[in-house]
Amino acid sequence: MLKADWPAPFHVKTAISTREGGVSLAPYTGLNLGSHVSDSAQAVAQNRQLFIQQAAMPAEPFWLNQVHGTECVVLEQTDFSAGPVTADASTTKTKGLVSVVLTADCLPVLFCDAAGTQVAAAHAGWRGLVDGVLEHSLAQFSDPMTVMAWLGPAIGPTAFEVGDEVRQAFIAKDAKADAAFISVPGKSGKWLADLYQLARLRLRASGVSQIYGGGFCTYTDPQRFYSYRRDGQTGRMASCIWID
Repeated sequence: MLKADWPAPFHVKTAISTREGGVSLAPYTGLNLGSHVSDSAQAVAQNRQLFIQQAAMPAEPFWLNQVHGTECVVLEQTDFSAGPVTADASTTKTKGLVSVVLTADCLPVLFCDAAGTQVAAAHAGWRGLVDGVLEHSLAQFSDPMTVMAWLGPAIGPTAFEVGDEVRQAFIAKDAKADAAFISVPGKSGKWLADLYQLARLRLRASGVSQIYGGGFCTYTDPQRFYSYRRDGQTGRMASCIWID
């Protein structure tokens, strides 16, 4: 298990799972927390309880039905009684409510304000990132300039190969995004994309200056991380944040 390495107030708690531990069998081997990947429901439930206990969470996280969109739900205002709500981010000001996103190459981003009175978690694959999931999450805070962000485990810049359409989608929103793409030698129209750099550009443009994390690569670290791009059928990791 990882924790965000950032100067958040002491009462802001984080927990980021790896694939290590757990009871899931191949191809989900380890601590798979995704209930939508055809793993045994019993194994996923057991893994989730193991993770909750290991992280000393105050309650069950509010699991989302993630769709690579931009919706950020306010936990206090959302009805989860019928099951997961469709969204790609959540935020809360209430102690003991746990925001969570699941990933396996996409970028998880955790947020908190300087006083630790509000937190959020966002799922930023390239589609959500280009469409504004980070901006939608920051819009829930009264002053984005007081917010800090932590970039969790995602596919790294040496492994994330994309086509021209992805590069052009980002550049259409911000010409500076061109610097986050390196052409792949011998492959016309193929680029290596730096999700971390793209996220930093979007966060800084929104007024966030305190940005931490971003030194991971899920694709090249199979011992610690699940990677959809590497393995296809695989598990999911969780990035959680709450106010203690």
